[in-house]
Amino acid sequence: MISYERPIRFEEVDAARIVFFGRYLFYAHEAMENFFAGLEGGYARLILERGVGLPAVDVRSEFTAPARYGDRLLIETTTARLGNRSAQLRYRMKRATSGELCATVLHTVVTTHLAEMRSVDMPADVRAIFAAHLE
Repeated sequence: MISYERPIRFEEVDAARIVFFGRYLFYAHEAMENFFAGLEGGYARLILERGVGLPAVDVRSEFTAPARYGDRLLIETTTARLGNRSAQLRYRMKRATSGELCATVLHTVVTTHLAEMRSVDMPADVRAIFAAHLE
């Protein structure tokens, strides 16, 4: 598991004063970038220099408690499933102060050659990170 903590900002809440549901996907992507920080050059180099992407093919969310402006969100990222060309990440988003679960996001990605937009086998270093955090 790789943990990532971030504050909830004012612009991320809606008129009900809770995090707008669509923001949780943004948080998941931030956590995914953090998940791959161990790659040489991080997630940015994977995309920009190596031309390997991990586009989403399926995303599912479950919301269990509201997060509010001023909260700190702790996002725990694990690999729920690992294939040859795809993987599923699980993000457990908790209120950092209490540990209360606010949301769970399941995010399936496919390793993609970005110039050709076709699936490819997962590079060994990417697979190693997924495998190291397999549930």
